[in-house]
Amino acid sequence: MKRRMHRLILPLAVLLTPALPALPALAQTPAGTGAEARSGSESGADARLRVLYEEDHAWVTADRRRILTADGRSEAGPRLPSAMPEAEARRADHARDMLARLDAIPAAQLSEGEAINAAVFRAVLEERIGEADYRGFEMPFNSDSNFWTYLDARSPYADVADYENYIARMRDVPRYFAEHVANARAGLQRGFSVPRVSLEGRDASIEPYTRAEGNPFLNAFDRMPASIPAAEQARLRAEAEAAVTGSIVPAYRDLLAFMRTEYLPGTRTSLAASDLPDGKAFYARQIRQYTTLDLTAQEIHQIGLSEVARIEGEMRAIMQEVGFTGSIAEFNEALRSDPQFIARTPDELMGVSAYVAKRVDGRIGDYFGFLPRHRFAIRPVAPALAPYYTAGRGGLDACQMNTHDLPSRPLYNIPALTLHECSPGHSFQAGVALEQAAMPAFRRETYFSGFGEGWGLYTEYLGEEMGIYRTPYERFGRLSYEMWRAARLVIDTGIHAYGWDREQAIDYLASRTALSRHEVGTEVDRYISWPGQALAYKLGELTMRRVRARAEEALGPRFDIRKFHDVVLSLGSVPLPVLEQRIEAFIADGGQGLPGVAYD
Repeated sequence: MKRRMHRLILPLAVLLTPALPALPALAQTPAGTGAEARSGSESGADARLRVLYEEDHAWVTADRRRILTADGRSEAGPRLPSAMPEAEARRADHARDMLARLDAIPAAQLSEGEAINAAVFRAVLEERIGEADYRGFEMPFNSDSNFWTYLDARSPYADVADYENYIARMRDVPRYFAEHVANARAGLQRGFSVPRVSLEGRDASIEPYTRAEGNPFLNAFDRMPASIPAAEQARLRAEAEAAVTGSIVPAYRDLLAFMRTEYLPGTRTSLAASDLPDGKAFYARQIRQYTTLDLTAQEIHQIGLSEVARIEGEMRAIMQEVGFTGSIAEFNEALRSDPQFIARTPDELMGVSAYVAKRVDGRIGDYFGFLPRHRFAIRPVAPALAPYYTAGRGGLDACQMNTHDLPSRPLYNIPALTLHECSPGHSFQAGVALEQAAMPAFRRETYFSGFGEGWGLYTEYLGEEMGIYRTPYERFGRLSYEMWRAARLVIDTGIHAYGWDREQAIDYLASRTALSRHEVGTEVDRYISWPGQALAYKLGELTMRRVRARAEEALGPRFDIRKFHDVVLSLGSVPLPVLEQRIEAFIADGGQGLPGVAYD
């Protein structure tokens, strides 16, 4: 596909070339979820497709050893999935078979909603195949994410069966860890490893699990529900303590020894993904996987430079508003060292976040017509993860705020962070997707970073319209967060395609954002060890702002922001080209919202 580099200087008209084939025109299905496939007018192509993705979903659920729930989600069962190379090869073969069968279905005969399902299914299959082709499972962790966290439950389970499954998984941890360690060792031997500098100190997250006393796996047994008889509670806790002593502690001790004596000393000292085996092609695949767009590293780098320059102009306007006459870097440093922006206790930071979420509740109905019934909590990041974890993270049941090292978590950033992670960002977004009754089961747990993280960053911008930012410093915090995501485009490609070193990346980010020095370091290490993921946020947000501007211009007075947002979120999570085509259909149908939602 021909590139048009001259268009890259336009911030919101940026060239974001689809990485998926064009879909049939979408005009009749408001949510694009295939509801008409169940209306009795299902085409032969629709029926074949539905059989295919339902078969695949059942296969994947069983392969991951998960249990389907009544609301269409899945949850962990009594076993953890296999990480053996043979299992990975079997998954790739299955995905290739599914893709061949998908190719045999005539796309032109699919209905509007099923065309979206087909595009999502294709992207999912291609991601699985790409992961297998590059043996990504041989690098099963990075500075941000890994296989040994989130195995311990942070809150009580509802019934005995859930606790028994949890204890069974605890007993399965040694096998699961041994398979991942073997894969990491194979990656190490062929030079496919995480850069050493990005892992320094990360082994500390394993230590709390190497002791039976106070082991985090036992936290779920501290407040067991009263519906479980006392005798059963005692039995379950005794079994859990035995599993911790006999399985968890030895497995984590072995893992810690592997990390400290074998992996960390042997991992590579270079930074760039291009230095890995077939590295340039690997990085190109990472870009496509995380952005769902067909852009080169060079194009993305230029987009980033353009966005950085634009945001700097908006930052200078706020600096002028508050009477600061120095440089952006000097203003950032002044903010970092100002005690008025530092929470005195973790509860103070959590309280600021909670108050932001409640202020959002007061405006949410003006911007969304479909309001999910699902509720979310705001929780602190677990202590074992917090020192090296990101500032926050959002999910269906809870969004997390990092309360470790409070001076590194300035309060002027919390409004933007809460919008992104909680509402109307990830937690709200996941709740809307969960409650789309017509959405196929396989899409309920599918996540595309370009869409999901693009939406999160878009909601930070939306907070300006909603009136969430109350001071110039909170508005500057929002701009600092946007700058953070724009700078990522420059830094990620700078490291992995242009040969930047770590200090160059740290200096670039620190001088342009009000992030704390601690956060700057952890973020740069994340970009070093997780090539391409950081590109999703800004490219996704640019797409969302651009398609909104297109809809506003085309529909004029018929444009309703509530209908636009409902249509976007009702898609669940899709590749960005699918979003673009859905908004073209939204424009074509006159800006219709979701059926059954009152927009009076």
